[in-house]
Amino acid sequence: MRITFRGAAQTVTGSMHELQVDGRRYLLDCGMFQGRRQEARERNTEFPFAAGGVDAVLLSHAHIDHSGNLPSLVKNGFQGPIFTTSATADLCRAMLPDSAHIQEKDALFVSKRHRRQGKPEIEPLYRTEDVEATLPLLREVPYRQEQRLADGLSYQLFDAGHLLGSAAMLIEHRSNGQRRRLVFSGDVGRHGIPILRDPEPVPEADCLIMESTYGNRLHKNNDLVLEKLAAVVNRTAGRGGKLIVPAFAVGRTQQIVLMLHQLSEQDRIPAIPIFVDSPLAVNATDVYRRHTECYDEETARFLQQEKEPFGFHRLRYIRDVAESKNLNDLRGPFVIISASGMCEAGRILHHLRNNIGDPRTTVLIPGFQAEHTLGRRLVEKEPEVVIFGEPMRLRAEVVVMNELSAHADQNELIRWMRPMARSLKKVFLVHGEPSQSFGLAARIREQYGLDVEVPRRGDSFEV
Repeated sequence: MRITFRGAAQTVTGSMHELQVDGRRYLLDCGMFQGRRQEARERNTEFPFAAGGVDAVLLSHAHIDHSGNLPSLVKNGFQGPIFTTSATADLCRAMLPDSAHIQEKDALFVSKRHRRQGKPEIEPLYRTEDVEATLPLLREVPYRQEQRLADGLSYQLFDAGHLLGSAAMLIEHRSNGQRRRLVFSGDVGRHGIPILRDPEPVPEADCLIMESTYGNRLHKNNDLVLEKLAAVVNRTAGRGGKLIVPAFAVGRTQQIVLMLHQLSEQDRIPAIPIFVDSPLAVNATDVYRRHTECYDEETARFLQQEKEPFGFHRLRYIRDVAESKNLNDLRGPFVIISASGMCEAGRILHHLRNNIGDPRTTVLIPGFQAEHTLGRRLVEKEPEVVIFGEPMRLRAEVVVMNELSAHADQNELIRWMRPMARSLKKVFLVHGEPSQSFGLAARIREQYGLDVEVPRRGDSFEV
């Protein structure tokens, strides 16, 4: 088996790893790269291999940085199956059409400004018809059941606890009486976070490809998260401001909604309106309602008590564009949760554009923001940021709550890999900025004495 790291190598977006076995080519994920606009466009449109020569995609989960470039792959000639869990397939059926729609709308918006400035118009990365050609290729696979890919090649999925339907995968190759096992972690979740079950252990393997988003950090105690969230809501409401939360429509939004529900029931936050302004979040929440088999015990108890985890009297879901625009004229205090999570596209850009100049506003960043994204610039509290090509003064309060992240921290990653550590001969760390990946590499070498590599994009290894 040969693995070539095509994306999410010393960066956190664009997850894509090429696996070659017995003359066949497979992709582990096909995610959208997010960052500087020109670089992102080049990476997302130009594949370093013939798309039509890919036999299959093994998809870990539905987040756009793992699934979002599948339509580009199909647009370039891929026609094979995309294997993933049932919940991930359902989320992709909601997320990929939304991704195409957002790109088309944002391209129109920017092109209109470019025409006035005499600049070239912008083309979307892919269109709705490309997504329509992609969705029939999805193949639903249950957890923990061995699936044949080819003669001598099989794989199994295990619950990664990161997102509804997220999976780590064990790939097994048998040849000439020998067996080689490769594990790809996808994104590893955390223990004790709302809604989802904890990550489950994966059997022993020879080689591990593991994410390292928070590889050199430790999260704060989960018990403090509700307290901190309540403080942010109360502080913002006290000055009559708007609390704007750029959250991934899938996963983070449902998590925050459930927490606000809990705080509301406990009378720990004021009775202010809460809006989820994202058609995708509405559709994704419907998927969450259908896949209760993925829930942890706490969320299951909500259902047993005949409570709706993702709906309560103060909460309103918004699909319509006109309703979204009306929020601009609504006086605070209230909460807006809107996509995208890294502030790179969608309705959140309009809410930020209209509100970050107001010192009464709070922008709550609920997790990691990749380099060169607008979200990262907000985290770094740059005095001026560019939105839709226009410089905007940042006067709003910015609060970062990495405690809301669904990514395991260093201790949790070390704990997750422990069951397979004795058998491992090689570990590759991906999906992390260099400081995070190299910090985790040092910890793994110290604790387990393993050979650890932090590959660069394009690096290739026999495993």
